[in-house]
Amino acid sequence: MGQDRLAKKRPFARRNAVNKAVAAPLSASVLEALARYDTPTICNAMEIVAPERRLIGYTTKPLVCPFPDLPPIVGYARTVTIRSVLQSGLPAAEQAKRRIEYYEYVGTGFGPRIAVIQDIDGADVGYGAFWGEVQSNVHKALGCLGVITDGSIRDIPQWAPGFQALAGSIGPSHAWVHAESFGGEVRVAGMTVRSDDLIHADSHGAIVIPIDVAAKLPDAAELCARRETPILEIARSPDFSLEKLKEALKRSAEIH
Repeated sequence: MGQDRLAKKRPFARRNAVNKAVAAPLSASVLEALARYDTPTICNAMEIVAPERRLIGYTTKPLVCPFPDLPPIVGYARTVTIRSVLQSGLPAAEQAKRRIEYYEYVGTGFGPRIAVIQDIDGADVGYGAFWGEVQSNVHKALGCLGVITDGSIRDIPQWAPGFQALAGSIGPSHAWVHAESFGGEVRVAGMTVRSDDLIHADSHGAIVIPIDVAAKLPDAAELCARRETPILEIARSPDFSLEKLKEALKRSAEIH
């Protein structure tokens, strides 16, 4: 598909009008409960409530996290594709209009939200950074908790406080970076995401949580912790032995 054709793709702006009138699919209390666990624990819990997703729905390639001490974030996806090696083929006025439409998409609908951005520059992925001081602060003001992207980011010292980032790389320039389309399906670091998908992320990576199992995950996470407890206790004990480990594994398997 040529650059001109890509540049002229219309954004999915009409989706915003629908989202404004639609209640969030999950209560705030469910999102708060999910945010109490790190992403690996959520992955463990998913193996219990949705074992068919053991090989799908989460990042499988490493991402850079400049803010590893920030807590987990949970929010609904705002999906975007970007590129930076080629200029946008749109006139300046149309580019400005598209930018407003993009911000309307990001800033409307139920929340909180997480920006999920795929860099479509192929071998040159990350050539130019869409994200830096300006975009992190703007997106935070629009109701986003963070960004997950296979592209690059910059301006780390000036980054919006508390705004999480998982990125493919860190670089100095934005080159010709611009949003190509938004509201569609994207794939970032092995994770396929659609607009409004529920995302859980921290410094380890991110996972898509199906809405119909989200409320079951906190209990499943607690079950995982209970099963790990006897194993960890003996592994950390000065009286550790192989026989005691075998006993602990047996006790763990009996916990339901």
